[in-house]
Amino acid sequence: MATTTMRPRALVRASGGPRYAVALAVDALGTGLLRPFLLIYGVTVLGLSAPATGIAMTAGVVVGLVCMPAVGRWLDRGARSTVVAASMLVRVAGVALLLATPTGNAWLFATASLFLGTGNQAWPAAHAALVATVTHGRERDAALAAGRALRNAGLGVGALLATVCLAGGTGALRALAAATGLAYLTAAALAWSVHVRARPAAAPADGADAGPAPRMRALLAANVIYVFCLNVPEIALPLVLLTQLNASPVWSAAIFVANTVLVVTLQVPVTLLLSRFPRRTVLALAGVVLTVSYLGFLAATSLGPGWGAPAVAAVAVVCTLGEIVYAGSATALVTALAPAHVLGRTLARFELSSGFGLAVSPAAITALAPHGPAALWGGLAAATLLSAGAVATEKDPRQPAPARPGGCEGDGTCGPPAEPKATRDVVLACRSNPQA
Repeated sequence: MATTTMRPRALVRASGGPRYAVALAVDALGTGLLRPFLLIYGVTVLGLSAPATGIAMTAGVVVGLVCMPAVGRWLDRGARSTVVAASMLVRVAGVALLLATPTGNAWLFATASLFLGTGNQAWPAAHAALVATVTHGRERDAALAAGRALRNAGLGVGALLATVCLAGGTGALRALAAATGLAYLTAAALAWSVHVRARPAAAPADGADAGPAPRMRALLAANVIYVFCLNVPEIALPLVLLTQLNASPVWSAAIFVANTVLVVTLQVPVTLLLSRFPRRTVLALAGVVLTVSYLGFLAATSLGPGWGAPAVAAVAVVCTLGEIVYAGSATALVTALAPAHVLGRTLARFELSSGFGLAVSPAAITALAPHGPAALWGGLAAATLLSAGAVATEKDPRQPAPARPGGCEGDGTCGPPAEPKATRDVVLACRSNPQA
């Protein structure tokens, strides 16, 4: 049944509990303090060249992607909060290496970036698996949306604090790095303390939910294109505003702030509102909305300097709505399609596609932009619309026949209700409440 309303207390409980929510907030705050300024740290504090710094950061992302299959297997052995905490502790090691890196040492900076990249890539799959373990159905979708909203809020506050501190020079940047490490360490301790674990992911003896990992080829390929929308406010729009419309940098900053505010305020309500529709349909709708926004950017840039910048800012709201619909349905669809015993590996494959899309999108955007608005926005619109069509037409894997009365998940597939299995398989042992 669709869930269109959810009380805040129930939402926090479905998201892993109060301590886990605090862990997410602290982790996001620390990430916001450093991640947007890691390139500046390498160039300003360590005296590295911009190309060397960029290559090191890219290598960290790539290595993080390579580690995802191992993360998936770990999750499928039942680990949940331990993997979340580990992803944070890996970043603590990265920050420690960053602080220990002497001026001009590109290799040690690359190693620090490797640890930071690995933690950043492992966290989304681990978080999704934990939420999928403590809740189910449409409540799980709302919990995933709430986690994203909370994370965006923390990232925004952290980035704002870091921006204010940038005036302090290299000393302030080192202090920001140290604060980031402390935030990660605190978040790891909080996440580990909730002690969420699923039973080892062997196939059930009764054969229920024992199917293979879904292929999701069209979904994974489409996701590579979909995630470009996450880099549009940070890369594509500032590039277009500055180089094609000669607009003030204030417009780029305003669009980024508006994007953050909209995601924080609307992610959960929009996800709940669309919960009455199948997840796959909602994900395809997200592609259509993003396509419309890209065509809107094409029309807005044709206005030229003057009216072009305000028009781009207005269309950015539509793009953000598409991003919200995408983020609220994509991971939720994957967790709904995955059999419980291969949930970790399925989420790891999905995060691989997301990470690959995020890694190649800056290069693709900057390569298309010099060829004009039609190449950039027309190309993104065509690719996204094709992706939406692929998502809509892909057939979901067949689920085992229900062993007892149950309902549909809302994504077009039916099977045994998730509640009994979740209750049977989840072990929650919170130190503050041993009876949990």
